[in-house]
Amino acid sequence: MTKWILGISCFYHDSAAAIIRDGEIIKAVQEERFSRKKHDSGFPINAIRYCLKSQNIDLRDIDSIIYYEKPLLTFERLLETYIGVAPRGFRSFIAAMQIWLKEKLFLKSVLKKQFISLQKELVPNKKPYVPRFLFSEHHQSHAAAAFYPSPFKEAVVLCMDGVGEWATTSTWIGKENTIKPLWEISFPHSLGLLYSAFTYYCGFKVNSGEYKLMGLAPYGKPKYLQKIKNHLIDIKEDGTFRLNIAYFKYHRGFRMTSRKFHKLFGAPPREPEKEITQFHMDLAASIQNVTEEVVIKIARSLKKETNLKNLCLAGGVALNCVANGKLLEEKVFDNIWIQPASGDAGSALGAALLGWHDYYNKPRVINPHDSMMGSYLGCDFSNKEIITYLESINATFQSLEDLELFEKLAQILDEGKVIGWFNGAMEFGPRALGARSIIGDPRNQKMQSVMNLKIKYRESFRPFAPSVLEEDVANQFEMNVKSPYMLLVAPVKKKLCKKMTNEQKELFGIEKLNITRSSLPAITHVDYSARVQTVSEKTNPRYYKLISAFKKQTGCPTIVNTSFNVRGEPIVCTPQDAYRCFMRTEMDVLVLQNQILFKTEQPKMEKDETWKQVFELD
Repeated sequence: MTKWILGISCFYHDSAAAIIRDGEIIKAVQEERFSRKKHDSGFPINAIRYCLKSQNIDLRDIDSIIYYEKPLLTFERLLETYIGVAPRGFRSFIAAMQIWLKEKLFLKSVLKKQFISLQKELVPNKKPYVPRFLFSEHHQSHAAAAFYPSPFKEAVVLCMDGVGEWATTSTWIGKENTIKPLWEISFPHSLGLLYSAFTYYCGFKVNSGEYKLMGLAPYGKPKYLQKIKNHLIDIKEDGTFRLNIAYFKYHRGFRMTSRKFHKLFGAPPREPEKEITQFHMDLAASIQNVTEEVVIKIARSLKKETNLKNLCLAGGVALNCVANGKLLEEKVFDNIWIQPASGDAGSALGAALLGWHDYYNKPRVINPHDSMMGSYLGCDFSNKEIITYLESINATFQSLEDLELFEKLAQILDEGKVIGWFNGAMEFGPRALGARSIIGDPRNQKMQSVMNLKIKYRESFRPFAPSVLEEDVANQFEMNVKSPYMLLVAPVKKKLCKKMTNEQKELFGIEKLNITRSSLPAITHVDYSARVQTVSEKTNPRYYKLISAFKKQTGCPTIVNTSFNVRGEPIVCTPQDAYRCFMRTEMDVLVLQNQILFKTEQPKMEKDETWKQVFELD
């Protein structure tokens, strides 16, 4: 008999739902894609509804629902922390208790009510039925998401994030269908929260601006490295660490950093939208350096401790692709696999897999590539559905067969135009991987600034990633491994790079932005690096064929790939989302499966106040 398991994560950030069938990953989606609220933390009603409807089932078919963490352990941590710092943090304590006493402390009842309501909607004439509830631990869900879909029979697992119930860093041994804990570091000592403290201090949003801090780091120098290590974090030789909590407020207040932190660096936190200075770039470089040191030292320690060849990574810190790239360079482990949805969204999937392998003790089927299906686990739309929508809004479009479409798009890219690319099932996780992407020509010197300022409406310093044909990666970048999930940074191939003059080297930070550093300037960051995605014909054949057509047209096997959204908005989900984004930015062309639309041929769309507000978020 078929056994369906539903995993969910919610009520912190990046709510999601995932469904598996007899241990096979079927669908996994984030709530933000449906609600259009970035990092939506609410109950993932739309994500659950989609998972069920996509398989033509309802809650009567679900064997178990697994929640990704244990709320009572989190409540215990909050109480102990606030008692430990009392009477400081009283206002924060009152605010937190109001939420906990209202719903989080009685989470099982809250969830049950939500599922009863959903079941009434799905099957209105039947008595409501709710499957059994199970609860995983936060880091256990991360570890399960990292190991179970991996291509390894046995591996050491490293999970690092802000905080779960108590753990902030945890290590595990995965073998066959089991994951066993090794050791952990507990709150308030957290590498993720340390990085987020600098994210906050540099004027970016916590839990979303960490990417910006990472992108800013190469413009600076690690001038504050020693100050951070002398005052904020004590790093042991094995990578374990302790923070000096006197410099932080995340454990007792509404802010990340304390006055002592501000005094240490000689300035208050930067206000959002204020000028980013060399000071902030140097801070970013310094904390990035610390992060890399901790990750590499822990990896070496784990290798020595376990003598295993394979490493799996999950947790928010695993999305730091620069640190991942340095770890790859160090060759501590023979093989590294990183969960593409490493944050809390991926924990919904980890919880479901944990239910199958741990609770039901079911064996594991190992895919030699991995079991994530390229992370293309979300909504998809047929050509018929897309055409029906486009006709309903009187859009002007052409429907082309693949061969003609790809040849035409290769020519359009070669002309320097920007294309919105909507193709197949939506990605699960924070990266666009050729299903919901904005693409361009990496050889075009102006492409980065055009995309940042006219398409994405975001900061000019933020780099773009390349998508490269899997077999050509070693010809374009200093790496010879697959990177299907855009989670590894590598240097651009030296033969493609252009040396800076002595005068250019003396320029400060952002002044280096417009210097041509390689023959692929649009994807070459200021330090000659790139966040690489390798594209396989097996996992995304249409995207592969598009890049192949561009290679045939230009000789270049690489294109620019950034997520199909604007600043403050989640990645597009539906054809409606894609068309709206296309019309309200300066993209030239939109491709919805086999339908191609040119901006100049479309009826005008008025910009409303809601859209204007989107640009003001972040």
